[in-house]
Amino acid sequence: MSLATIRETPGLDAYLESLEVRLAEAVDSYPGRVAEVGGEALAAGGKRLRPLLVFLASRPGEAPLAAGAAVELVHMATLVHDDLIDQARYRRGREAAWASHGPDAARAAGDYLFARAFAELAATGDRAAVQCLAGATLALARGEALQRAQTHDPDTSVEDYLARCGLKTGKLFEAACLLGSGGDRGLGEFGLALGIAFQIADDILDCSGETIETGKIAGTDLREGTPTLPLILAAREDETVRRALAGGPPPGACLDGHLCRDELEALTDAVVDRES
Repeated sequence: MSLATIRETPGLDAYLESLEVRLAEAVDSYPGRVAEVGGEALAAGGKRLRPLLVFLASRPGEAPLAAGAAVELVHMATLVHDDLIDQARYRRGREAAWASHGPDAARAAGDYLFARAFAELAATGDRAAVQCLAGATLALARGEALQRAQTHDPDTSVEDYLARCGLKTGKLFEAACLLGSGGDRGLGEFGLALGIAFQIADDILDCSGETIETGKIAGTDLREGTPTLPLILAAREDETVRRALAGGPPPGACLDGHLCRDELEALTDAVVDRES
């Protein structure tokens, strides 16, 4: 089943339309520079996968709109901050917030989006929901710290890489499923696994995807020394990739024509069938 088919789920269109309104209202709550930057991040669009999980995990007619808005606002905040930390100049084909507005404005805008996310949930009076999202947000910070520790380490184990994926990506997917379902642990476990799979596919696309498809410049992970699954596996077979991942010169170090390319592409199809 494709994402387009999933979009035909009864009630989903109305939910997503209401979500966009809710997101715009949340970002515009306090007009000013940070709201402007946040508005640009919102206008850049996205798949809205996390709110989609909230909807699909809920009972028919009971999808919590505040939860969908909250998880998406947290996701937006992490993108703004990640681009600043990584000094990535482009996101979804547009100039990153820090590049167009400066580091201070981007940092403040990310903080603002985090705050608006929790304001959405706090307004519902659901303390358990707030605690759930707080736990996921803490995991995001831990995942970022783990990525910093693993940078330029080609000997990073697959297990440590997966642990990082779980923290940086999986935990917010898990939270979306928990918030949508009202705490169903089985759905939470599904969300965590799906988030890890999503990140693996994203990392493979960084090696083989076109910039126009992924919304960012391909090869960023190798240039920045971020040990992702395809790069960890490639570094075991190719000394050029290993040196580049460790901080050496990147020219010539790519996966095009690499002996593992077919396997990596097959892994992409097996894990998540998507193009961006």
